[in-house]
Amino acid sequence: MLKSLIFFTRFLLLWMLFFFLERVIFLGVFYSSIAGRTTLTECIAAFYHGLRLDLAMAGYISAIPLLYFVTCYLVGKKDVKLKWIKIYNTVLVVAFGIIAVADLNIYREWGSKINAKALEFAFRTPNEALASSASSPILQNLLFLAALIASGVFLNKVLLRDKINPQKGPFWAKITYCTLLLGINFLMIRGGVGVSTNNLSMAYYSDVLTLNHAAVNTEWNLVYSLIKSNSKHKNEYQFFPEEQVSRQMQALYPLKVDSTVKMLNTDRPNIVLIIMESFTADLTQTLGQEKGITPNFDEMIKSGILFSKIYSAGNRTDKGVIGTLAGFPTMAAENVVKYTDKMEKIPALPQAFKKLGYHTSFFYGGQSEFDNYKAFMLSHDIEMVVDKSNFDAKDMNSKWGAYDGVVFNRQLQELNKASQPFFSVQLTLTNHEPFELPGAYKFGNATNLQKFKSTAFYTDSCLNAFIKSAKQQDWYKNTLFIMLADHGHIQPKGREEIYIPERYHIPMLFFGDVIKKEYQGKIINKVGSQIDLASTLLHQLGIDAKPYTWSKNLLDPQTKAFAFFSWDNGMGFIDNQQCVTFDNVGQRILYNNHPEQKERTTELLDNSKSFLQQVYESFLAL
Repeated sequence: MLKSLIFFTRFLLLWMLFFFLERVIFLGVFYSSIAGRTTLTECIAAFYHGLRLDLAMAGYISAIPLLYFVTCYLVGKKDVKLKWIKIYNTVLVVAFGIIAVADLNIYREWGSKINAKALEFAFRTPNEALASSASSPILQNLLFLAALIASGVFLNKVLLRDKINPQKGPFWAKITYCTLLLGINFLMIRGGVGVSTNNLSMAYYSDVLTLNHAAVNTEWNLVYSLIKSNSKHKNEYQFFPEEQVSRQMQALYPLKVDSTVKMLNTDRPNIVLIIMESFTADLTQTLGQEKGITPNFDEMIKSGILFSKIYSAGNRTDKGVIGTLAGFPTMAAENVVKYTDKMEKIPALPQAFKKLGYHTSFFYGGQSEFDNYKAFMLSHDIEMVVDKSNFDAKDMNSKWGAYDGVVFNRQLQELNKASQPFFSVQLTLTNHEPFELPGAYKFGNATNLQKFKSTAFYTDSCLNAFIKSAKQQDWYKNTLFIMLADHGHIQPKGREEIYIPERYHIPMLFFGDVIKKEYQGKIINKVGSQIDLASTLLHQLGIDAKPYTWSKNLLDPQTKAFAFFSWDNGMGFIDNQQCVTFDNVGQRILYNNHPEQKERTTELLDNSKSFLQQVYESFLAL
């Protein structure tokens, strides 16, 4: 018994040391995001607070070897050969090393640890997944991977034996001992004998979100996410009684008489909607004080209508596309576009315009099947879908698809042939990792920051060329151009924390001769969301916007100014005075620009929770 106990103690020690090294690497990579905001003691505390989930994951790993040993022991085998366990461990060490390194890249871009969504992304669209990770430091990742695998293999060789010779004893003693071993392993997986089983919040301990994420065991988080994603859907965000949620939502969306300020000179313009990849407000001189990156966009602002305080619905393109075209909010880790049966039931702008006789089209340089875009477009009355398959290989970058300039040219060609009025959407691509260009890099390409600024400059140049060419066409004078981003970005300001509102701040611009002269150059400083585009646009054209229940008319003075945004495990709520963001796992406020205003803080936090709860109920009811 003692020999087998020692063996499994060493087995667990191997994996606890492996997880320790993983955490050291994670903290080292993201040290810049926590430096100056915490103490060394609090950083070290991540190892203590992570023990529970580390033990749980070690319990999962040891379950198979333990069951094998118990079976052999109970049937009376004299020698229990365990050499295969070393092979088993080696395979897992390699797999976990790859997962840990992938987690670094995902966390850098998404602000969340590797989960079921990331795994689905990798298997469903492997080329796009590789493209997203192409801007990550390859040499550094390889070194980390080598360190993890070498350490795991070394520990495997040093700590584990090839066989155990169990001591003889009465059967009742064997049963008692095996029950004890299995019971301990079960309690490790469960997280103890308490009422509450292991969950993410068990590792959360700090006001610094990165430290909480460091404490969460990477592999356990992935297993937990996979199990959760396959479970039956229910509302995980039941914060308040339905009556309270209803009252708060009525306060946010009060019934009122429409008092829209009409800023367009026609009710039936052509619409060209450009959803710009990662075109964060920080890139512009007007909103981000960055000179020379988006000179053409900044110039267009002078004769357009700029919505200066718009926030993206989430931190991913799939959320931005649905938010923009359907006016449907994000639901933290979930997105309605993933569920085709539900996605098809929500209204979207292309449908509204198709009913009015508009020709509808969608242009994208990448694979339109990515993130279910094609299914969404075709099920919402987009007549023409132009994507990667419609362009020549010479016009592609090495990862994602066709460069923005090529796609803009194709869109112009098709619009010149299209019947009017038309509603045309383009989702740009080049300003996405790995930030590849067909020509020179304006700001250099030695770092991700330089490449990001260069691709943003390129997209801005392509947009300008498109507008210049459109001005030569007969349809231009009756066309409203709308430009906004799909989501924000870490760069160019280095905003690494996923929960700060600036990560979601995006520009939205109406542009074209259909704007009345007196409103050209106007800046709308009301806080709003990209989901508000649907109601705002439809009200300008006198079209019924009631189906878009979550979308607000930003050009109605009576509309309340606010925006809700979310990421995998958190949410934020912002109005013209204050912003509060909340970690739903750690159950704590992450950001509050006016903590002294306690009543308003509570109000905004309650609004945020009510909003998410009601959105999820709406999603489940589809």
